[in-house]
Amino acid sequence: MSLNRSEKEAVVHDVAGLAAKAQTLVLAEYRGITVADMTRLRTAARSNGVALSVCKNTLARRAVAGSPFAVVSDLMTGPLIYGFSQDAVAAAKVVADFAKTNDKLVIRGGAFAGKALDIDGVKQLANIPSKEVLLAQLLGLMQSPISRTARVLAALAEKKGEAVAA
Repeated sequence: MSLNRSEKEAVVHDVAGLAAKAQTLVLAEYRGITVADMTRLRTAARSNGVALSVCKNTLARRAVAGSPFAVVSDLMTGPLIYGFSQDAVAAAKVVADFAKTNDKLVIRGGAFAGKALDIDGVKQLANIPSKEVLLAQLLGLMQSPISRTARVLAALAEKKGEAVAA
């Protein structure tokens, strides 16, 4: 079923809105994936804050024109699903994790910070811990010296207390 001009403009507007808010775009070919598997992928994406979109490639090219994602316009051929995420690694992580369990989903590439990513680049981006994990690791590193100092001071106070009592 073909779209009329106003429907095409609406699709371009919606995808351009997703691209304007996103940091990362991942392209994957979904040829041969069952509806149940696609539903699982969409559910996983939704729970991780990733917006998945399936649209005509010509409309997607128009939507990303002038954005940092225009660098992957040449990859926009065939049946593609577009994953946009505000988190730098979420789209890559969702698509790469799903591709591990479903060989019919083939990662074609992506874009991050105005640079095109090949398949290996998307997989490397997917292996980076999420923002929450990185913040937790940073907090742990910041707390470590303080907690060690507190333990040393507590041990000294306890030792002095034993020395005074004896």
